[in-house]
Amino acid sequence: MIFRLIILFLFFCISNIKIFAQCAMCKAVVESDAGIARGVNDGILYLMTIPYILLAIVGFVVYKNYKKNNSDA
Repeated sequence: MIFRLIILFLFFCISNIKIFAQCAMCKAVVESDAGIARGVNDGILYLMTIPYILLAIVGFVVYKNYKKNNSDA
């Protein structure tokens, strides 16, 4: 088990170079035009809010079911 974790850690360390390369490319595109930068920022906010909305919905459903089950007892 520990050997697998070490291999996985090494894999992520080695593949980290490609991740930094993509960020530099995105930065260059965003710096070239203000309209594109606004669109990228809006896209990031949109992608960031969806998981929080889904988590809130799941939490609300769990809360309602928990409250309903405890009131029956």
